[in-house]
Amino acid sequence: MTSYRPHTVAIIQARMGSSRLPGKVLLDLAGQPMLRRVVERTRRAKTIHQVIIATTTEPDDDPLADYCERQDYPLYRGSLHDVLDRYYQAARWSGTETIVRITADCPLIDPEVIDRTVEAFRGAPLPYLQCLNPGLPGSYVFCANRLPPPWGRTYPIGLDTEVCNFQDLQTVWREAQLPHQREHVMPYFYDHQERFKILLVHHEKDLGNLRLTVDTAEDLELLRQIYARLPGRDDFSWLEVVSLLEREPELLALNAQVQHKHYLQVDERRQAGK
Repeated sequence: MTSYRPHTVAIIQARMGSSRLPGKVLLDLAGQPMLRRVVERTRRAKTIHQVIIATTTEPDDDPLADYCERQDYPLYRGSLHDVLDRYYQAARWSGTETIVRITADCPLIDPEVIDRTVEAFRGAPLPYLQCLNPGLPGSYVFCANRLPPPWGRTYPIGLDTEVCNFQDLQTVWREAQLPHQREHVMPYFYDHQERFKILLVHHEKDLGNLRLTVDTAEDLELLRQIYARLPGRDDFSWLEVVSLLEREPELLALNAQVQHKHYLQVDERRQAGK
């Protein structure tokens, strides 16, 4: 008998108005817009049934919406700064049971990492798992391969994957009030770990300081150099990228000075009411 697998949708948050690199999601990365790299790599995950883009209703995001329409990417448009509401409404629109959160600035997102995180959330007895609150009964409510300090991360920045069920996202959507909880979607879970059973997925080796995301021009240049050294394909694994960087460690100097944002930070434009 085939075991039951809930309908699982990856929702990729994307917008053109990045504060440090405007328009980054449609910038060229080895001949394709960066967003396409993220979507196609996410689609290769065996646990994902559908990939949806969640962008805003702002006119600045019309080019992104037009691109998604041309590519036949399912698209939901919602709030600019209340990204939690945008996510919740996109999940509700999709009719999904399980949500996987991916961001559009992760063009090296790895399908095997996504699958491992989803399977861990479903209760698979995988190695290198850490339950934050083992005393709580029941199944896991939230699972991620990265959490802010003091818990930390062992997967590189840029492979970030978060998983929860729709009913629990609905609880967060109703109760979260703080600006960082609305903008970064999932913090309400780990801000209230006394209520929610949370699972952190680790890699066997700590590579948490490796930066493989795109938030600045320096980040983009590193990713372009990586794609240039693995030409003609984008189905390489993140471990192949790690091997490349071990062979050519000088590449890491390209974005070594970039500071990663803390999850408590919110867009200054939100605070200014823009």
